[in-house]
Amino acid sequence: MTVHLIKLAVGVEDVDHLAGLQAERLRKSGRLHHITRHAPKRADEVLAGGSLYWVIRGFVRVRQSILGFDKAVKSDGRPACAVILDPKLIATELRTFRPFQGWRYFDPVKAPPDLKPIELNETRPPPEMEEELRELGLL
Repeated sequence: MTVHLIKLAVGVEDVDHLAGLQAERLRKSGRLHHITRHAPKRADEVLAGGSLYWVIRGFVRVRQSILGFDKAVKSDGRPACAVILDPKLIATELRTFRPFQGWRYFDPVKAPPDLKPIELNETRPPPEMEEELRELGLL
């Protein structure tokens, strides 16, 4: 059974900001990864088609496929886990999500549906307006 991960994008303003940060990380290291303290115990389930869903400013807004996990070391020398990500960001329907620390497992049944791949610097209305337009059937 597939399971996803969900994570707060702390300090990230919007999807374009996340895309820019990740593009820079990819340029510097040649692969896109997110360092986290703990490796998931259910890694096999995550690797069976799971994604990392990003919560930005209180809403699930985007996801990325998880390609693998690798051992890493944090800047303070402590062991960590590198979540290897597909660079392609896929917009999702907006879903509110309360704050939490670290990452959590995310049940596929609760995951918002995909909208479309994100184009960097694509002109979009503000996310809250976009959600309201979608609820009205205008998007």
